[in-house]
Amino acid sequence: MAGLTIGKLAAAEGVGVETVRFYQRRGLLGLPERQSSGFREYSEADRWRLAFGPIETRCTDDIVRAAQAKLGAIDEQVRDLRLLQCRLRRLVQVCEHGNGDDCLALHLGEPL
Repeated sequence: MAGLTIGKLAAAEGVGVETVRFYQRRGLLGLPERQSSGFREYSEADRWRLAFGPIETRCTDDIVRAAQAKLGAIDEQVRDLRLLQCRLRRLVQVCEHGNGDDCLALHLGEPL
């Protein structure tokens, strides 16, 4: 699967683009050069690194860093999901127990 864009790489591993960027910031995933198309293309080795960790693992410290980065990415996803869960619960509460004027979902797309 060589030649994957960041979006396709992320989707292939079931993560978000921000997770890929998180790995890059941590130094666990390199930033490929831009191709003539203007896009960065990731390799199969990049996909493997994203799935777990560095291909060139030399010691347990490499595994620990990779696992910590993965845990950090999971923590980000959990925070995002909790925030979404909270917002949806609030929406349900307002729409179930308020009147139609209180339910924001009914007013989406209305002019301000």
